[in-house]
Amino acid sequence: MAVSSTALFAQNPAAGGNNAAPANQGDSRRILRVDITGGISQPMPIAIPVMPTPNSVTTLAGTTAVLGRQVASVISNDLKSSGLFSPSQQASLHNVSFPEVTAPQYGYWLSSGAQALVQGFVQANGDGTLTVGCYLYDVFASQEMLHKGFVVKPADWRRAAHRCADAVYTRLTGEGPYFDSRIVYISETGPKNHRLKRLAIMDQDGANHRFLTNGQSMVLTPRFAPNQQTVTYLSYVDNAPRIYVYTLGSGHVRSVVNKPNTTFAPRFSPDGKTIVFSMSVAGNADIYKVPVSGGQATRLTTSPGIDTAPSFSPDGSKIVFESDRSGSQQIYVMNADGSNQNRISFGSGRYATPVWSPRGDLIAFTKLGGGFHVGVMKTDGSGEQILTNGWQDEGPSWSPNGRVIAFFRTARNSGHTELWSVDLTGVNERHIPTPLDGSDPSWGPLLP
Repeated sequence: MAVSSTALFAQNPAAGGNNAAPANQGDSRRILRVDITGGISQPMPIAIPVMPTPNSVTTLAGTTAVLGRQVASVISNDLKSSGLFSPSQQASLHNVSFPEVTAPQYGYWLSSGAQALVQGFVQANGDGTLTVGCYLYDVFASQEMLHKGFVVKPADWRRAAHRCADAVYTRLTGEGPYFDSRIVYISETGPKNHRLKRLAIMDQDGANHRFLTNGQSMVLTPRFAPNQQTVTYLSYVDNAPRIYVYTLGSGHVRSVVNKPNTTFAPRFSPDGKTIVFSMSVAGNADIYKVPVSGGQATRLTTSPGIDTAPSFSPDGSKIVFESDRSGSQQIYVMNADGSNQNRISFGSGRYATPVWSPRGDLIAFTKLGGGFHVGVMKTDGSGEQILTNGWQDEGPSWSPNGRVIAFFRTARNSGHTELWSVDLTGVNERHIPTPLDGSDPSWGPLLP
């Protein structure tokens, strides 16, 4: 469901015009900014009061008055989850009137300790939609930094909140957005020796959760398509490991490779036209690629041993993968046609599940040795940095902006698995809530 965005003018949020550009956009004076280059020692204090409504109107998602509180809470939770912001407790904040949305009481907010202020409103429109206004203010400078409006169906009010949080995050950090996105993953339940594994999907904060498969066949390694309309994954239908494509919305499922061999570890190319995967032939696993529509698979690697976990670079020109051809699991990079295969990991221990950052600058991986840990390295293998120190952390997947990594953590002895995220500083870890155990996350692109 698309969310339309329109700039709202600053003088009268109810009027629906656009008479003034956001203040401070081209200002050469002091600009409020979160400096993330050296890590965060103290998150920025930010106030996000309840969003008022010109008239409390009942919608299919609740009254606009209630939605104003819920929208502010989602924005607050998004920004707090980044580790870069420290939102004030909503209950302790001043109740903002509708006219005050565009005329903040800077003296009050300054005394509250906030450096930045997010205000807005929720308004019911005559056509059944909602308009969610989003304003960011620099409290110290008493200046507006941005204003946006999002027109949505009532059911999509959370998307408007995520879009507002994304706009604030981007304006204050200079980083790309990532809150308005989804995660597909494997939901797990049952004893360790008989786990029920289902394909599931949810918003990046755990909301709007739903199961996609019923658990009759075990599923693993789901991966989003760039257009977010399909998911590719491994399933053991009739105890035969094969890769499939699931179409969201219709629930249609089809196999990709019409071969009797075991196929696994699928992932889409950046243009969504190709799936790269591993196939085992005569006990040897190599990397292949095949059109999404199916057809003849092209073999890319020919070395003895196991070549698996391929991941395209964002421009589609290269593929990173893991291989034990040297005697242990290591990371290799090759051209997309299989040429010029080179090992890039040379640290102690073993390396698995490499995945290229959407920014193209880093490769995330699982490090095996003294436990399982998630780390990153540059695309030539230099600059290795371990980000997590759980007992068993694995399966990294990048956020759309390439600053946060989702992964799953297994508890010692119990086998209990949870989804987590960590940013590139390695400091801000966040538990991602799921109804049951969760593993193998795949973080999708921003929603359209």
